[in-house]
Amino acid sequence: MKAILLNEANELLDAKVPTPEPKADEVLVCIVASGFNPIDYQMRENEYERRYLKSPILGRELSGVVEAIGSLVLDFKVGDAVFCACGSMGSNGTYASHIVVPAAILGLKPDSLSFEEAAALPSVGITALQAFNRLPKDVNHRVLVTGASGGVGNFFLKLLLYAGYKEVLVTYGNEAAKKKLLALGLPAGQLVDYRSDDLAALLYSQNGEKRFDVIMDCVGNQLGETVATLLKTSGIYLDVTHFISQKASDILFSAGATILMISNFRYGADKEYSYFKEALQQLKDLFDACKISPPEIRVLGGLSAATAEEAHRLLQANKTHGAKLIMRNQD
Repeated sequence: MKAILLNEANELLDAKVPTPEPKADEVLVCIVASGFNPIDYQMRENEYERRYLKSPILGRELSGVVEAIGSLVLDFKVGDAVFCACGSMGSNGTYASHIVVPAAILGLKPDSLSFEEAAALPSVGITALQAFNRLPKDVNHRVLVTGASGGVGNFFLKLLLYAGYKEVLVTYGNEAAKKKLLALGLPAGQLVDYRSDDLAALLYSQNGEKRFDVIMDCVGNQLGETVATLLKTSGIYLDVTHFISQKASDILFSAGATILMISNFRYGADKEYSYFKEALQQLKDLFDACKISPPEIRVLGGLSAATAEEAHRLLQANKTHGAKLIMRNQD
């Protein structure tokens, strides 16, 4: 099969490798499209993220068509259109023409989405769903979402709006992001440019001079420190970044905050596959019922090291403009 390999010199190279064969409880998927994630380039430069590197073939989410099934697989048949977040649970990553994954982490692709749109969904959707599902449901809560035009933040925001939350403020950083958020139906008064002078005071004012019940931080670092000061006593702070600073941590501790770390890693490491399958089914139901709009995507090209390198460059430079970067894996 065709694949993109990460060599010992940390270079991405085009290659051909043997096509894996599924075990009894596994499925061979012909990958039609795959999504790029920040962790892809972070595994090349960050020792913390490198622990997720289980194969010289990178990539963590896909959509495709079932090409072969193991003898114990009952949920799928050859020809089914599927999608999944394989993480480190597959035979290889998704920078390839094929992959073998446990049938237990696969989901049937939403009928309403193209393969490219479906490939943009698993990592972002499952992460946002975890954050939303762990949140005490009170539509009267005042919620702040940082980085709301990015993948996870935007999907989390869509879930809030679908559930009926009204008191939601979001941060953005450019005009394109602002237009994207306005298109979801948010009033202009609920959007705040994080580059504003005295951001904390502005957010506090826009929130009716009240602190927030919930903060969803999709940015971290210095912005995380700023918004941490705005959480009410015993409020909930959702962190999806792993970039929470010591200063922010001290502020949140002083506020008696409940800090919810949002990560899919443990579920994969512990092989809690039902977590992934149930989330994928929930996503399929939402999209096929037209409850949530499709993700914004940008197709960069076909299966090649050049496409992957360009994606990594754009992700690293934060030049995606809120769109999910996609690769078409079949010629």
